[in-house]
Amino acid sequence: MANTSDFNQFNQTLIAEFRATGGKVSGQFARSPLLLLTTIGAKSGQPRTMPLAYTTDGDRLVIIASKGGAPTNPDWYHNLVANPLVTVELGSERFQARAVVPAGQERERLFNQMAERMPFFAAYQRKVTRQIPVVVLERVG
Repeated sequence: MANTSDFNQFNQTLIAEFRATGGKVSGQFARSPLLLLTTIGAKSGQPRTMPLAYTTDGDRLVIIASKGGAPTNPDWYHNLVANPLVTVELGSERFQARAVVPAGQERERLFNQMAERMPFFAAYQRKVTRQIPVVVLERVG
């Protein structure tokens, strides 16, 4: 993406398509398992929605805060650290979840499991000096 405005427009289009089709999208993400994550802005207090690739670990959903291999964590990661209660849209289902950031061996296991299925995550990690966070979404209620 050329700039933040293009990236935001791309995401808005992807989110609209996801919601209109019950989670089936076209284009470069047609074969990727996607969910929509809505966090509450750490500074703004406003809801923010992002389309993200995910894997599962039992009944938990696993996402990675890669920001495409950027040197900093994505805004949505800072938001869920500040406000760990999030909304997840998976297919046509919508539910509340608690975001947990695993550390140590659990983080490694989950990162490697996801990178095995989606090798670009391993490439992103090699590209940056920060440890890319893994986030586990656990359904609440």
